[in-house]
Amino acid sequence: MADKKTVCISTDPDFIQELSEYLEVLSNPVRLKILKVIEKDPKEISEIASRIDTSYANTKKHIDQLVRIGLVKKEAGFGRETVKGIHPVWKFSLAEGSLEMLIKNLGVFSRVNIPVGFGGLQEKLDSVRAAVVKEAGAGVPALHLVGGAWAGRTFLVKKDHIAIGRTDPDTSSKMGESDIVLPEEYVMVTRITKPHAVVSRSSSGWQVEDRGSSGGTYVNSDLIAPMRKTPVKNGDVIDLALGENAARFLFISDA
Repeated sequence: MADKKTVCISTDPDFIQELSEYLEVLSNPVRLKILKVIEKDPKEISEIASRIDTSYANTKKHIDQLVRIGLVKKEAGFGRETVKGIHPVWKFSLAEGSLEMLIKNLGVFSRVNIPVGFGGLQEKLDSVRAAVVKEAGAGVPALHLVGGAWAGRTFLVKKDHIAIGRTDPDTSSKMGESDIVLPEEYVMVTRITKPHAVVSRSSSGWQVEDRGSSGGTYVNSDLIAPMRKTPVKNGDVIDLALGENAARFLFISDA
């Protein structure tokens, strides 16, 4: 069983340089305001410029940067009706799962050891994380699924109590809106009817609790006692069972 270092990111100079460029895009508060403006509905540049109180040209420059790093998507739509008719326009919206991806990226990046020669990068990372929480409304923890059929998916922990388990034939009547229901490929994970584990928050922070599963729940490779809440923090790895068909999550939190 590998420890949590298996999900750490390489700190080679090329990666660090790309990280610096990524953070440079996000370090501008105007771009984070744009993410909030287009969070629910696609908008054309003139609408966005009006909402953030800046020029069309400047708004377009910011939008282009957000499109470049994959947080915003561009697609054709129709503008507002005028005396000359309705004209096609480009509209911009959040890419599917972009806020989840942003939270995951910043959470993973927080575990990078910044090498000598990149002074100030850690401060920029901390600043961007704080700004994203404030402007993009992304101040919630997340569980990033590392392996298996759904590897790469990130789930926002929007409630103070969520259950995690494998799908059931009657899932819809058993699960909550924010519960994490995994597909059948994760055969080592207990079904959602009797959740494998529960992640919850109390006054002391976040915890994970094994609900008497057959495969067990592990935090940073250590088996936790069933029916007992175990604290988890940013960067911890939670394994639901072990083996090829188990589920491994990276816990990401700004708290």
